[in-house]
Amino acid sequence: MKKIIYIISAALIAVFASSCEKILDSTSPSAFDSESIFSNYDLAESQLFSALQSFAETNSYRGRYLPWIGLNSDIEWYNTYKPTDEKYQIAGYTIQPNNGQLNCTNPPFAKMYEAIERLNLCISGIDTYGKPEENADMAYLKAEALTLRALVYYDLTRAWGDVPARFEPTTSQTIYKAKDSRDVIYKQLLTDLDQAIPYLPYPGKDARTSRTDRVNKMFAQGLYARIALMASGYAIRPDDGMVGTGDLGSVRLSSDPDLQKDKLYPGVLDYLRDAISSKTASLEDYETLWKNQSNMKNLKAGPGCESLFVFPFSDGRGRWNYTFAVRSDGSRYAGGSTVNRGGDAGPVPTMWFRYEPQDTRRDLTCVNWRWNSNDEKELPGIQKWYFGKYRFEWMIDTPYTGSNDDGVKPVVLRYSDILLMAAEVANELGYADEAKGYLLQVRERAYKGNEGMAESYVNALSGKDAIFKAIVDERALEFCGEMTRKFDLIRWNLLKTKMDETIAEMKELRSLSGRFANINGLDGDVYVQTKGDEITVWGLTGETTKPKGNWEKKAGYITKVIDSKGADTGLYDDLLEHGLYSGDPIQHMFWPIFYDSIVNSQNNLVNDYGY
Repeated sequence: MKKIIYIISAALIAVFASSCEKILDSTSPSAFDSESIFSNYDLAESQLFSALQSFAETNSYRGRYLPWIGLNSDIEWYNTYKPTDEKYQIAGYTIQPNNGQLNCTNPPFAKMYEAIERLNLCISGIDTYGKPEENADMAYLKAEALTLRALVYYDLTRAWGDVPARFEPTTSQTIYKAKDSRDVIYKQLLTDLDQAIPYLPYPGKDARTSRTDRVNKMFAQGLYARIALMASGYAIRPDDGMVGTGDLGSVRLSSDPDLQKDKLYPGVLDYLRDAISSKTASLEDYETLWKNQSNMKNLKAGPGCESLFVFPFSDGRGRWNYTFAVRSDGSRYAGGSTVNRGGDAGPVPTMWFRYEPQDTRRDLTCVNWRWNSNDEKELPGIQKWYFGKYRFEWMIDTPYTGSNDDGVKPVVLRYSDILLMAAEVANELGYADEAKGYLLQVRERAYKGNEGMAESYVNALSGKDAIFKAIVDERALEFCGEMTRKFDLIRWNLLKTKMDETIAEMKELRSLSGRFANINGLDGDVYVQTKGDEITVWGLTGETTKPKGNWEKKAGYITKVIDSKGADTGLYDDLLEHGLYSGDPIQHMFWPIFYDSIVNSQNNLVNDYGY
């Protein structure tokens, strides 16, 4: 058999050198053949870690994929409208293959396939030399590689729809490849996860699965459910046999009989029931959950913990808070007076009003203030809401003094998603009471101290359609800011419908009409009171008389777009008309393959969907 020589970088050697001195004594530290690597657990594990390096490259998940893939939806938006802004073009569905943010050297498309190639080598090497059928550690490692490969393909198909299927190491004959139907990929991923899941311990069951940056069984079961829900749902698809021909496509379900709900959902529910009955994860207090998220070193998984898997960035890599945290304009919390960070995107202006006052998620999810250079909270304007789940002041090294790479590790999947997917699938299969039970668990956590309200709400749901609508609404309230909503709406065939509903709501807010007719009695004025770094806003919840005491009036606040100097920019109408989308969110729900990738494919890659 032809041997492949693997060059191990100094950085990778450092990962495992302390635990495998005996190996380094007998083998050159710079080069190993495939048998040497994959017959030894530590070296094989380091080969797997090399795939994770691809996640954190500058233009990969770190700075290009994660900041943009989930925008825009009916609950989250890039909150600046400027037609010539290439970032807005990504979010506003006007992106083109030459977009300067994503048509770049080593773009996410290429780096994700680099990760897949490294995982393919790992899987092939373990099968050939690792004896996973005899060695439980090697079996775990192969299962982890299969799961990570499924995650990368899931993300590729979320962004681009149909992409090349590569499940073996690349050869000279396969280096240039056209797109394949995503259905081929979905079926392989589900098969891979079926193979992987039995060899993965549940969270907290061994040292590896006690960390959220390593793969565990519940995460793999949840990923299986996500892929199955997407595969059996709606999306724009070229006609059968027309992938990669420039086909415009149409929004439809897959015609593959193996990817229908009646075929997939029973197995999905079995996995989710097993996950729930294992009792190896649980819902946490909502505020504690997100404080831990900003604590870069809190990676605990297992009973009592909610996060199941996070992107395994190092403590000095990743730009999550840099992109999505509450805005800091020169505060000490995010680097000092010369540094502005956070707030590139946020909840849509009407999102806060969708929560009931008793819902503890509201004020943790939707924040209408930012930090200024005096370390004080100030109002940025009704259009600039921020994700309160992500805050620099919650980071372990507050005040934060690091670079733009903050090391915050975005959550990929958490236990509440297991429960809500189980509710959705159980409802579809006719198990209404079971579905309501799962929904109730999420709702009760949200209504901590008012659990009776959650119980009354769920008990009043009657019929499959009503339960489904409640799940659609609950996922919006639960996951706002986590960039999953867009893909839920796509698979439900509700993307444009729900965004249009949000645009109508924002116009009602702008004119203080409809559901916002009684928001206050002051024609859009609000009053603000500041004590220390705490800010209280009066006038957003139905108040009809002016407050007494020392309050500052913000005249016409609800009808203005305020710049960093406090002036009205007059852009509100433009935001309302174009902020969520300027292009067609149906025709362009997926990104185009960008020119850099097309050229490097020797033009084997061709865009569909009218790009």
